[in-house]
Amino acid sequence: MEERLEKVLSCYDGKPFELIPILQDIQHEFGYLPEPEMREVAKFVGLPESNVYGVATFFEQFKFTPQGRNKVVVCRGTACHVRGAKRILEEFEEKLHIKEGETSEDLEYSLGTAACIGCCALAPCVMINDSVEAKLTLEKVSNLISKETADDI
Repeated sequence: MEERLEKVLSCYDGKPFELIPILQDIQHEFGYLPEPEMREVAKFVGLPESNVYGVATFFEQFKFTPQGRNKVVVCRGTACHVRGAKRILEEFEEKLHIKEGETSEDLEYSLGTAACIGCCALAPCVMINDSVEAKLTLEKVSNLISKETADDI
């Protein structure tokens, strides 16, 4: 078993009710849920692999492929939708050269959407890592990408 996985599992007793926190910690450690680690988790908590996979696929928070260093999440809530979120998403896709749900080949960016990020008064919004960018325009998207690249987050 990989040393990083052992480190995560050492914090737990191997009980089935610990599954979600274990998966969260593995994702935090690896940036996603690698398949071999999920198999080890199944053994560790005494559940079938299919149950572990079922739990992981149920929650949107879990990712099964490596994610970019910078996570861009475009809000698709009603207020953002009405104020042009679709076009904002298209602009991010064009500027980052990836589609929604994809990660750039250099693992610099992942692009996704959320049903609502809770900033309706500031629509349209996007989250870049932990920062909310508000009242977006197509020009602001270009500036954000240039700024993020220049700042090398």
